[in-house]
Amino acid sequence: MAKLPAAWLSGQGDDSMVVLSTRVRLARNVAGALFPPQADDETKQRIISYFDSARSRSPLLGDGEYHTAAEINDLDRQFLIERHLISPVFLDGDPAKSVFIGNDQRVSIMVNEEDHLRIQALSAGLNPQESFQMALRYENELNGMLEFNYDNDFGYLTACPTNAGTGMRASVLIHLPGLVLTREIDRIINRLTTSGLVVRGFYGEGSDVLGNLFQISNQYTLGITEEEIINQISRATADITEEEAAARQRLVDEAGDMIEDKIWRAYGILKHARVLTSDEVMNLLSAIRLGRAMKILDGIDVALINEILLLSQPAHLQKFFGQEMDNNKRDFVRAQMVRDKLRNINA
Repeated sequence: MAKLPAAWLSGQGDDSMVVLSTRVRLARNVAGALFPPQADDETKQRIISYFDSARSRSPLLGDGEYHTAAEINDLDRQFLIERHLISPVFLDGDPAKSVFIGNDQRVSIMVNEEDHLRIQALSAGLNPQESFQMALRYENELNGMLEFNYDNDFGYLTACPTNAGTGMRASVLIHLPGLVLTREIDRIINRLTTSGLVVRGFYGEGSDVLGNLFQISNQYTLGITEEEIINQISRATADITEEEAAARQRLVDEAGDMIEDKIWRAYGILKHARVLTSDEVMNLLSAIRLGRAMKILDGIDVALINEILLLSQPAHLQKFFGQEMDNNKRDFVRAQMVRDKLRNINA
């Protein structure tokens, strides 16, 4: 899997120069069983058995990989987080969890994370409707074999009340260097927060902002329909994309030479550096992506930038080269990998 490109980072899809990917996640719980945070081991193992039985009878879920948490070592767990196929909560040490991953890595289903089932679907670029339909297809398949916890007044019941109702979170991973460099990003985040959206870092809740990449998702799941959530995310992303374009234009108008120098310096460092830290490569790739979007670096495909971004992550590097490494070794190998990827590029 380490040497296979992630389909959701293909660089295709709507607004792909700004929006890297769209994710939709559906939280579902099996009726009559305590939620995972309150459930004992016997209950959680029963949920895994229910899912395993449903999976074995489903043609749709026959197309993919299935692993229990106990089978996945620490490096592979970190790798799956970097691919956005499991959440950091999956790493809490409880072995009574499992995960299904579709063959193209666009769909994954976590069992016994915060809820019994977390069904998520990823698309390239801005495409919440496609992601929703993918997630819904798997949800419908499982709902034919498992009875979900549903209340006529509240909708789907979940371990955390903030997920009840639709049980749906839609999010976009969006690149906003213009708004960061013009120092407009705090204003945008405040506006999004007051309009019912949440802004997080690269890996979601509790993670840092890396490479000017932000995750934006709906805050409310109760009293709102799935279509309204999709429209909310689509409208907000369109507005942010316009703000980002205006910020980039201001940079060109007011500091064009400095921005161009910053982009070419980033390209030069990536082409020739012998040591690159994880944070450093994210910031340099952010500049390269900005340069590609502004047509300063025409010779670099955005899909290659996305590929380098993913392969630069610590667990991906170790899986790609087939060996475990300490920080110093990873920084050296990361620079080597980036040079190799850019070797034949003439920007």
